[in-house]
Amino acid sequence: MARAIERIERDIAGLKEAIGAIALELQNAYASYLNTLGLAVRKQLILASYHLCTQGHPENFLHLSLNQRQQLQQAVRKLGHVAAEQLLACIKSDDAGVDEGDEGVTSSGLLDASNSQPLTLDTSNPIELAKWQQNLEEVTQEILKKLSHDANLLLQKSGVLPKKLPEPILAAAAAAASEASGEVMPGPPNLLNLVIEIENEQQSEESGLTQIMAINLRLGEIEFADVALSSERRQIRSILVQLNKLGREYQKKHRERAIAEAEAAWRASWFED
Repeated sequence: MARAIERIERDIAGLKEAIGAIALELQNAYASYLNTLGLAVRKQLILASYHLCTQGHPENFLHLSLNQRQQLQQAVRKLGHVAAEQLLACIKSDDAGVDEGDEGVTSSGLLDASNSQPLTLDTSNPIELAKWQQNLEEVTQEILKKLSHDANLLLQKSGVLPKKLPEPILAAAAAAASEASGEVMPGPPNLLNLVIEIENEQQSEESGLTQIMAINLRLGEIEFADVALSSERRQIRSILVQLNKLGREYQKKHRERAIAEAEAAWRASWFED
């Protein structure tokens, strides 16, 4: 029985080594992916803003002065740049700071958003790796959601989006970015068409339906529009398939070890009456 346990231990050690190698490959793949994603997000934000200003609400945009238009464009570029930095900060090996309230990572792993303390990551443990990967995807979606909201708020303050557009509507538009993120929606990419009821300025008891367009950055649409990004996503999926396979074997071996140890413990404590 002792030999069986030793054999299982050797198998587990081999699996942990293989999982560690896969973990490094996964981290490198995500580092490349998030860098490419940052560039794609900046581009898609600008394209979505262009479409919104020229086709969604052209009259409002034309009411702006040349200086106001330039300030708006500069602010949009800045938002995209900050979001790209935040995406890259999710995977940096050193202490990567992002805006207060946003998540980041250190060399120890993802930061817990509740207390901003680094979570230790055992790269040979497939369960911890799966949680790390899922957390990373969630942080990515949160960055896109916040960017969508900030862009809509900027467009509203500039006068392109209606001033009477309620904050909950802006929040809802941003939240939609995280729903069904893998789908590509019909119509202009990364934009959301809304029909809302806005109270009439002259007669408060009267209201009317108004169609507006808002920024709605979606990961699926961003990946669809970028060949390099799509390729890197496929590579990540391929690595995750390998990791899941090793993870199942890892759990199976741990189960075998527990059974073997329990059997040995039973025999060691058993005595005949």
